[in-house]
Parts: sequence; C-alpha cells; structure tokens
Amino acid sequence: MKKTLIVYSSTDGHTLRICEHIKNIIEKQTSVFIISVEETSNFDLDKFDCVVLGASIRYGNHKPSLYSFVEKNEGLLATKRTAFFNVNAVARKEDKNSIETNPYLNKFLKRVTWQPDILAVFAGKISYPEYNFFDKHMIRFIMWMSKGPTDQTKVFEFTDWDKVEAFGKKILKELLPH
Repeated sequence: MKKTLIVYSSTDGHTLRICEHIKNIIEKQTSVFIISVEETSNFDLDKFDCVVLGASIRYGNHKPSLYSFVEKNEGLLATKRTAFFNVNAVARKEDKNSIETNPYLNKFLKRVTWQPDILAVFAGKISYPEYNFFDKHMIRFIMWMSKGPTDQTKVFEFTDWDKVEAFGKKILKELLPH
C-alpha cells in the first residue's frame, strides 16, 4: 500500500481540520500520516510516495516555517507525487477562490521553485471568540475593509466542504491510482 504524508501549517486549527477530512477520503487507498510543518525538522520524507501540504494565511502571509520546509525538501518533493492547498478568508469571495485568482496561492508559487502536481484554494474560517484581543480587532478591521463579517461574537466558516471532498478525490485519482 502506498504511503501518503499530509503536512499542515495552521494558525488556529482549521487547516488541520481540512487535512483530517482529506485523510478520511484517501485513507482507503493509502496509509496516511499527518504532521505539523513545525514537527518535520528531523522527519524522513523519503519513505512516502505522496506528500500533501496544506497552509493557512494570517495577515496576508504564510508562516516562515512553511517556506523553510519547502526550501529544505524541494529536491525530494520533486521526486514525489505532491499536492498543495491554501486556506484563507479572502477565498470566500468568488473572484478570489480559484487557483488562478487567489493572491496568496500565486504569491506562494512565485516564491518557491517547487511545482506541486495538484493545487487547490479553500476559504477558511473566522472565529472571533477564539482570538486574542489584538487578532480579534485586526481581523475585524480587515473584514470591515474587505466587506466581510465583523460580529465579534460569532464564528464564520466559509469552507466549501464539497470542494475539499473533490480535492481529496482528485488526489486519489491523479496521485494515488490503483
């Protein structure tokens, strides 16, 4: 049975939740292991046939550890079947939720030389009650500027789970064929 590694870079846990959903879809055809990008420093990627990398955005940027992981492993990633997905609140907008139109995915792809086989963009989640004072007010300001939800008492989940499901099935079909 093929082995798949799912590496995630998450700020508030929503990207991990998406990774777990993808794991549930693909684990019928592959042995799946999920690990945080911060835990990969001494991790052997060589034993995996497929690597899926998922990353969230905060204040317009990926975490530096994501770039470190890709730079350290880009030679090995080039020898594997790979997928990358990006999770961000701006993808809640129809004109920013595709591979071609999402500014954060395009910014990432311009910064790295790694070229994943499959790409996806998913809208994320705004969870005001869980944020600290600074994040709550900064994210609220960003949402106000971008005409998003600003009620600090609520959680707003924008993720299209059917799109996540389709991405998982695409991984099965294109990266892990029988």
